[in-house]
Amino acid sequence: EPMAQVLVLYNTPADPAAFDRYYKETHIPLAQKIRGLRSYLISDGAVQALAGSAPYLVAILEFDSMGDISAALASPEGQAVAADLPNFASGGATLLIYDSKAV
Repeated sequence: EPMAQVLVLYNTPADPAAFDRYYKETHIPLAQKIRGLRSYLISDGAVQALAGSAPYLVAILEFDSMGDISAALASPEGQAVAADLPNFASGGATLLIYDSKAV
């Protein structure tokens, strides 16, 4: 079944323990309020890179369509999540959006 995803690659933060605490207690609950969010997965434990450098944490948010992602990003909840990133992602983050399908 086709789906659209937001892939977030978080670089290593200045204070990993503070990042983990804030991400779990504040950022995830904020993001879970986004209308149209089908699932929210995060990496568990250290991320390993087969090539290049590995991010500190990977998050995958799934939506039904790219239109749903656009609506989510434009919504007050989506704007709150985006505005929250500087509060904890001191290492920076890369956000990618794309359609996906099983092969």
